[in-house]
Amino acid sequence: MALSRIWSAFIIVAIVVACIKCFFLDQTEIFSWMVIGKADDPTNLTKVDGVIQTCWNAVEMCLKLIGVLAFFMGLMSIAEKAGGIRLLSKIVGPFFSKLFPEIPKGHPATGHMVMNFSANLLGLDNAATPFGLKAMESLQELNPNKETASNSQIMFLCLHAAGLSLIPVSVIALRASSNASDPTDIFIPCLIVTFVGTLTAMLIVSFKQRINIFQPVILGWVLGISAIIGLLVWYITTLNSKDIASFSGTLSSGVILFIVLVILLGGVYKKIDVFDAFVEGAKGGFETAVKIIPYLVGMLVAISMLRTSGTFDVVILGIKNFFTFFGADTRFVEALPTALIRPLSGGGARGMMVDTMTAYGPDSFASKLSGVFQGAADTTFYVIAVYFGSVSVKNTRYAVGTMLLADLAGVCTAIGLAYLFFG
Repeated sequence: MALSRIWSAFIIVAIVVACIKCFFLDQTEIFSWMVIGKADDPTNLTKVDGVIQTCWNAVEMCLKLIGVLAFFMGLMSIAEKAGGIRLLSKIVGPFFSKLFPEIPKGHPATGHMVMNFSANLLGLDNAATPFGLKAMESLQELNPNKETASNSQIMFLCLHAAGLSLIPVSVIALRASSNASDPTDIFIPCLIVTFVGTLTAMLIVSFKQRINIFQPVILGWVLGISAIIGLLVWYITTLNSKDIASFSGTLSSGVILFIVLVILLGGVYKKIDVFDAFVEGAKGGFETAVKIIPYLVGMLVAISMLRTSGTFDVVILGIKNFFTFFGADTRFVEALPTALIRPLSGGGARGMMVDTMTAYGPDSFASKLSGVFQGAADTTFYVIAVYFGSVSVKNTRYAVGTMLLADLAGVCTAIGLAYLFFG
């Protein structure tokens, strides 16, 4: 119900704003922009798609996703038949049994979630999505009410959407291509922000589900992960920008190849028919990609209408005027377009970040903060539409609110860190 109201609000607000611009500001072209798009948006310097093109883009996105889903879900099928997922579940079982008390001991869902979190941690977007969808499918098997999100699904998806990531590879690459003097200067703020967002999501969901997070097992794992992240931060700070790019690329690609190798070797060792197992799992990837098309079309169209109507411009202008009235430093407002669009559209937020670097320079305060916003969270509404849509969950309960609060905590943390790190 919450998602339904948000989706309706997006479209209604976009149309109302467009009507105001058309009839009061004489911007008669706004309606055609919303339907067919515009090639050159002067406020964004990027092509903005209308409703029709966005529908095509959503279907094209799902078609491209078929291959990735088929490959990785095929590998997951091999891992399950070889017992690898059960082994992974046993390793993290003590921790997950406290955080996900509804999941039976040794259930495959635990292994699927670990694979997803690991892929997210290393910035492996293409691998993280199939693992996450498989995790949602496994959790749906345990869900007594198939149309309502279970506690475990909410906890998993909120932690996933918080986007804890060690190295924001794509942001560093974009800053390097824009000739920033130090493309990696956003690394530590991004890591801290995603960690804060993840802890915020965990705390909120644990409070709602009455989970005691002060249990020794949970505290031990959280502190252990924190220590590992701290060591990685220390190591990264000893490298120059070129070595960081090389390290992150090698780590990300190497992990994917390592996962493929281990799964295949495990299947051969267990003497299962690895190719038949792969094909069986790959079929599920195709079905999942087709199933999420309606959910993705609906969400992306609503987001497109918000962008083309100029709603974001109105919101940002209002925020700037508010802080100006109180005499506060408003430099952070110039980076807010990225933060506002990031939960709605990864590609749109990327365009906003590039636009900020173009307008203010890659070494400006606004550009650096924009980079932190871009690398510090997942695309919340895309995640909601795709992951819940893949298992046909209609009632998301408090999942949307929790994700948005985690995003807000990340935004506030990012602004504070930007003033600390970038002046």
